[in-house]
Amino acid sequence: MSFEIWITFFIASMLISISPGAGAVNTMSNGLRYGVRDSLPAIFGLQLGYGAQIVLVGVGLGALLASSNLAFNIVKWLGIAYLVWLGYQKWNQPALRIGGGELPRESSQRRFWQAAFVNLTNPKATVFLIALFPQFIDTQAPQSAQFTIMGCTLIVVDIGVMIGYATLAATMSRWMKSERHQVLQNRVFGSLFIGAAAMLASFRNH
Repeated sequence: MSFEIWITFFIASMLISISPGAGAVNTMSNGLRYGVRDSLPAIFGLQLGYGAQIVLVGVGLGALLASSNLAFNIVKWLGIAYLVWLGYQKWNQPALRIGGGELPRESSQRRFWQAAFVNLTNPKATVFLIALFPQFIDTQAPQSAQFTIMGCTLIVVDIGVMIGYATLAATMSRWMKSERHQVLQNRVFGSLFIGAAAMLASFRNH
């Protein structure tokens, strides 16, 4: 994987992680309730579930690529179409309900495993990875190294972004709970997803 392609993938990884989803809501809820430091078990739990999804999707796409370049390219373009659809949905998504400190305190182990299952059982994460990976794979180069680089990049970026979300939630709870701010954020990210799909549609890495 060339440095230019990796930088593009890094930017896409940032967009994925920053855009609010189930994992972000889990992290913000913990940040509001427990603070940044005590949100770390849940953040690492999210990465366990995320990593399992990455491995499963990577193995499946690698097998698909080995069997048929045509099928792989079909998945690639379906992925671009999905990004456009995701952008449309994000634009119209209502504000999320983020819990405050009214719930009883849970153990760090329980929060870790709850967070792990949030990502492990999230079908949208699976579909998103299936849509994303083919855009950056060089079919003429070894696949395992490329999937490893992309998987590690996704996880490292997500850890940093989730820590940022926990920090933001702990210090700006009123802003995070504001329906108006959330709707504005959703429309910004919806536009970014559609823009990213358009860029990927014209992008050629091999």
